[in-house]
Amino acid sequence: MSTITPRSSADPSTAPSAPSAPSVSAAASTPSTPNRASGLDWRVRFGALALVWGFSFLFIRLGTDGYSPLFVSLGRMLFGTAVLAAALAVKRQRLPRAGRTWAHLTVAAVLLNSLPFTLFAYSELTIPSSLAGICNATTPLWGMVLSLVALSEDRPTRSRLAGLAVGFIGVLVVLGAWNGFSGQDPWGTAMALTASASYAVGWIYVRRTLSGTGDSHLSLTTGQLLIGTVQLAVVAPLFAPLPSSFRLVPVLAIVALGALGTGLAMLVQYGLVAEVGPTTATLITYFIPVVATAAGAALLGEKLTWNMPLGALVVLAGAALTQARGVRKAAPPAGDRREAAQP
Repeated sequence: MSTITPRSSADPSTAPSAPSAPSVSAAASTPSTPNRASGLDWRVRFGALALVWGFSFLFIRLGTDGYSPLFVSLGRMLFGTAVLAAALAVKRQRLPRAGRTWAHLTVAAVLLNSLPFTLFAYSELTIPSSLAGICNATTPLWGMVLSLVALSEDRPTRSRLAGLAVGFIGVLVVLGAWNGFSGQDPWGTAMALTASASYAVGWIYVRRTLSGTGDSHLSLTTGQLLIGTVQLAVVAPLFAPLPSSFRLVPVLAIVALGALGTGLAMLVQYGLVAEVGPTTATLITYFIPVVATAAGAALLGEKLTWNMPLGALVVLAGAALTQARGVRKAAPPAGDRREAAQP
């Protein structure tokens, strides 16, 4: 899951991507004052969120041991929607009513959920979960490239252009370009990178279409996940074999991926952004690939070559440079949101 610091007060948006996710974080009204409703210190919640999003890549891998990637994504969306729908009911909020909003949520669900979730699941059939986690960290780089084209308020600076160059050099290091990309499946890697790019496209679409709707971020996100669940419920049976058994480990992995990594994690993230601000909350970007790599190596026995962790550090350094302008800004105005792509 990668995170992107918002760059304009019109930014509506958050698993989630790792990544995220996660989910439309298109809020019309986000508190600008700290929210200390939770009894847990924000550092504890920050660490828990990094662990959950980092482990999401392991959960995806375990889920695909028993089910088609399309059904892994469907289960993820289903359980994530259930958590957010429960939160919506507890807070006595309602889903959006405007037809125009639902139309935009339908597109956002494809770009931020259905497509990237499925691509990551397919990619992990042929590449390690740790590599998928590192690819997810490229989302800020894709976001900068696309925002320079699509968002007039984003202008290139030397640091951001340098960050872009450094970041993509890091990708080449991760893939071992000097060896002709040997050892990594090109199609699986391409799918993981495309999933990360899809998050970036989705956030630009959200920023352009879902700001100022008057609906809460929870309402919009729940609606988006609901639509994404319906999309995959239609597509999955058409293009993948129906599950014939229910093995315990893959089922538990999908439940954890949806309920924890897509549903609960997004609720935790909202609280973090409200309490400590997007600049601090966005630092989670730099922990997710570390957790994903460690989990893959320790629990799945994935082999790490020296260039993967080194390249990941270079990618993260580039991502940090592309966010330099956001870090220099003062506290974001009310309504400014942080974007996050769930893995």
